Amino acid sequence: MILFQNIRFLDTTLRDGEQTPGVALSTEEKLLIAQKLDDLGISTIEAGSAITSAGERESIKAITAEGLNAEICSYCRVMKPDVDYALECDVDSIHLVVPVSDLHINVKLRKDRETVRRMAMDVTEYAKDHGLIVELSGEDASRADLDFLKSLYTSGIDAGADRICFCDTVGLLVPEKTGTIFKDLSSSLSVPVAIHCHDDFGLAVSNTLSALRNGAQEAHMTINGIGERAGNTSFEEVVMALEWLYRYNTGIKCDEIYKVSRLVSRLTGIAVAVNKSLVGANAFTHEAGIHVHGLIADTSTYEPMKPEMIGRQRKVVLGKHAGKSSVTLALKELGLEADASQLNEIVSRVKELGDHGKKITDSDLQSIAETVLEIYRESKVNLEEFTVVSGNKITPTASVKLRLNGDNVVEAGIGDGPVDAAINAIKKAIAGVADIQLEEYHVDAITGGTDALVEVIVKLSKDGRMVTSRGARTDIIMASVEAVLNGINQLMQE
Repeated sequence: MILFQNIRFLDTTLRDGEQTPGVALSTEEKLLIAQKLDDLGISTIEAGSAITSAGERESIKAITAEGLNAEICSYCRVMKPDVDYALECDVDSIHLVVPVSDLHINVKLRKDRETVRRMAMDVTEYAKDHGLIVELSGEDASRADLDFLKSLYTSGIDAGADRICFCDTVGLLVPEKTGTIFKDLSSSLSVPVAIHCHDDFGLAVSNTLSALRNGAQEAHMTINGIGERAGNTSFEEVVMALEWLYRYNTGIKCDEIYKVSRLVSRLTGIAVAVNKSLVGANAFTHEAGIHVHGLIADTSTYEPMKPEMIGRQRKVVLGKHAGKSSVTLALKELGLEADASQLNEIVSRVKELGDHGKKITDSDLQSIAETVLEIYRESKVNLEEFTVVSGNKITPTASVKLRLNGDNVVEAGIGDGPVDAAINAIKKAIAGVADIQLEEYHVDAITGGTDALVEVIVKLSKDGRMVTSRGARTDIIMASVEAVLNGINQLMQE
């Protein structure tokens, strides 16, 4: 059984990837990406198509002048001027693309099969005579007559082609057919055979792996799978499937993949889908409590591989699915510890926010945790019940029931608003024990939206001693009550 032999990678991010609608890279951007591709260990970088424009040639020249380890390639049509422009850019090789399906030959070129065969041979010989490596590609090969395709490839090899490529130009292959085709091509042709897939049906990676398993020795891919229409074969997916699923050593510096993915996304302006495998934002992000509980015991429970393998880090986000394990892990990362009762309260507040559709950030969690940790610090004053009434033409009124040194105290207060009324009620309730003054009051919305988590910070004083405390809730009144009670408990500590 044929299985992965001497695989090399041609990256076409700078050519096929740049053909993504709306993408145009500057010379500096192309050079930066090329350098990072070379650092990864890519065999061949298709730097562009020299015939395209003067600006494109400037970019290709900048890349060839960099002295990279990778072979630098220019895309060419079966026309000698294309080769001349490629030579002007001092590339190592050309990707010579020949339409091979009758649809392309008759409709696009308005020629016949034999004319196209002669064109392919003539341009291949011309390029070889000028010292270029030639990779001869059959465009729309998946819709071509296979016997004609093989004969054209054979003619190209006779003319000097160094490699042959089968292009699934509109993504019509299925893995089973791909395997059959590449067993045939790899056994009947005398040079390495490559696969170039598009992802119109989401099968580019599957077809590429099938081709490689059945004799192909080169894969054409792009970073993040960018390209025309639905894109090209995703580089990171093929490489990591080979490395992790098939245990084949690709020679790629896998721990640099994520950095290159982010760079390409930033420079092209093409956002990576959050659920994209390996490099999407959610690929190694966990929320569900049962998953995080498993991760703490053994990361392989809910991760196919360690994120560090491609240069990533695991993330735990908190929301309504969070459990004690998620919160414990997140608190640990913030340098905070909570006992069982504190943890239960923090989890409850996190879920309350999650039920409002919020994702809890580190700053949210820190605010919630610090608030809860202060509440549970041997509180002398605890809130038992709280009611507030406010509205148009109604004097804001609040009533509180506090547990004060073991006794229940009930008081009411009015104010300019519901928060002011609540604070006045609390001050009256503890007046017999301590005279607390509110010196400063400040509120911040930590998260956005009308149901945001708000953090209230108050400065309270008693007998010349001053403390600052906070409260964090989705309800500004409750956050204010919480902040005041936290401060009172601090001031009443002996």
